[in-house]
Amino acid sequence: MTDPLGQSQVLPYIKMLSRHGYKFHLISYEKPDRFAKHKKVIQEICDEDGIYWHPQHYAQGKGLKNTLRQVRRLNKVAFYLHCKHNFDIVHCRSYISALAGMRMKAKFGTKFIFDMRGFWADERVDGGLWDLNNFLYKRIYNYFKRKERAFLKEADYVISLTENGKNEMLSWPSTDSDIRIKVIPCCTNLELFDPSKISEELKEACRNKVGINKDQFVLGYIGSIGTWYMLPEMMDYFKELQAEKPNAKFLFVTAESEERLKEVAKEKGIDPSAITVISVLHHEVPHYISLMNASIFFIKPSYSKKASSPTKQGEIMAMGVPLICNSNVGDTDLIVSNYKAGKVIDAFDIQTYKDNLIDPNEFDSKEIAAGAKDYFALSEGVNRFLDVYAKIYE
Repeated sequence: MTDPLGQSQVLPYIKMLSRHGYKFHLISYEKPDRFAKHKKVIQEICDEDGIYWHPQHYAQGKGLKNTLRQVRRLNKVAFYLHCKHNFDIVHCRSYISALAGMRMKAKFGTKFIFDMRGFWADERVDGGLWDLNNFLYKRIYNYFKRKERAFLKEADYVISLTENGKNEMLSWPSTDSDIRIKVIPCCTNLELFDPSKISEELKEACRNKVGINKDQFVLGYIGSIGTWYMLPEMMDYFKELQAEKPNAKFLFVTAESEERLKEVAKEKGIDPSAITVISVLHHEVPHYISLMNASIFFIKPSYSKKASSPTKQGEIMAMGVPLICNSNVGDTDLIVSNYKAGKVIDAFDIQTYKDNLIDPNEFDSKEIAAGAKDYFALSEGVNRFLDVYAKIYE
């Protein structure tokens, strides 16, 4: 919960669900450095709505044995808490927690929600983290694919981030015809990502902080880059944009290394001074999106990405900023097209970039923001979860 994703894609949901009468016990694994820094803030957020938070120590690295140790710990904590509080529903986010959730259903009869968040095992392969030529990784992959089928079979409800992912699962021969799946994308807190709350004075203060002038064109990127986001290709796009708009700046709102980002820019023949990097807390992200004329994210298209819903898409659209992205990632391209929210490319080459240089004047910021409200509103996501919770006993 001390990571940005926990603050944007877990806590807001359960806070609002708590206000509808549900009581939550939240088990999470926390990185020691972030936990020490943000524990107090997260505890206050939980206390505000009567959420019982049970943080566990997350030890990074140290191999498979350590991972298994942490899985056993998760089982032990979940079983202990159930014996004290007698849970009705175990809501499991992704595959590791689902291992515990399925065991609890078998042992105690609790209802089991598999909130899958994407095709996790395939993501590990597509992202290059698991090499299937390695015997051990091959066994781990096969294990989780078997468990994936079991999760779908045993779950009282399945949550998919995308229609694309849902349709893929329904096409699998192993999927039962009566499976119950609800599509709930990565939603956005529209009270936080609200352009009307960003004053000109605040914008000017943010510009001064990152050294950007009001008359400069700003292409933006928000969030981590990791193994999925295509940094060299995004730099190539920026280079073509800069050829048309020489004063353009590329603003990264990220915790990534500024040195690394500028090094990649330099390798692409871009003056590193055109690259600006800032790391901020989650509630400050809208301030810096408001400086952007357009935003970009390119994601490696792969099989596992059928089930992906980029959190940043709803946040960017909510601020009324047009975006440039690629096709074959979840429902992203359909959403952009349906809501006239930007441009979608189908290839990563210079000519495609030149043909799709984004002009904010071609888009209506209010229409883009309205699209985010229609598709990504946190309130709508909560309503869908409430529907799942109500129907799970039918």
